[in-house]
Amino acid sequence: MTTPTEQFGEFLQRDRSWHPPAYTPGYKTSVLRSPQKSLISIENSLSEITGPRFSPDELGPLDNDLILNYAQEGLPIGERILVHGYVLDENGRPVPNALVEVWQANASGRYRHKNDTYIAPIDPNFGGCGRVLTDENGYYFYRTIKPGPYPWRNQINDWRPAHIHYSISASGFAQRLITQMYFEGDPMIPDCPIVRSIPSEEAVRSLIAQLDRGAYVALDSRAYRFDIVVRGSRATLFENTIQGAK
Repeated sequence: MTTPTEQFGEFLQRDRSWHPPAYTPGYKTSVLRSPQKSLISIENSLSEITGPRFSPDELGPLDNDLILNYAQEGLPIGERILVHGYVLDENGRPVPNALVEVWQANASGRYRHKNDTYIAPIDPNFGGCGRVLTDENGYYFYRTIKPGPYPWRNQINDWRPAHIHYSISASGFAQRLITQMYFEGDPMIPDCPIVRSIPSEEAVRSLIAQLDRGAYVALDSRAYRFDIVVRGSRATLFENTIQGAK
């Protein structure tokens, strides 16, 4: 008789040398919230391997359309883009029915959040949040407005490059991933203290969505391709920020 762990199989451990260290003095907020002792690896429990489960019935028809899902009396301002890609496991296999949630600033770099005090304007027709389930091939896509960069309280004159936050809930809780996506050609990426905390140039490239000219929508939107790997030695880097913070 097989045990539940043998039946479903454990997920591979993340390669900690691939991910940014928790303690990065140039990224100011990491100093106080980084662990003081080494992490301990434990065996996956059954719940971490087998859950969660999502149904398409839980999503609305405009959940993956950030251009329309908050529009009140017109369309949001900014460059219209399409973002698409695949969610894969550590062995390169597609992860179907994964929940991909995204949130972002508007075209001027302002979040619709009470703690965002940046002087850029709020767009009344843009909420900045969306979600989508991957299909049987692990494929996902959504429409949105390309976010703008913004200043942040790290060091004097530090700015965040344009980026979109991702939360991925895959086939098991142990595959939970929170990360960020940047855009090809953005000159601000190398200057970002968060990006500079990543030890590998290859790892940085894994966070940069590439222009996908074959997926452009004529006279409407440019497209970006962003594939995501959950768990394993080359897993997409997890985000090292406090939830609710910019």
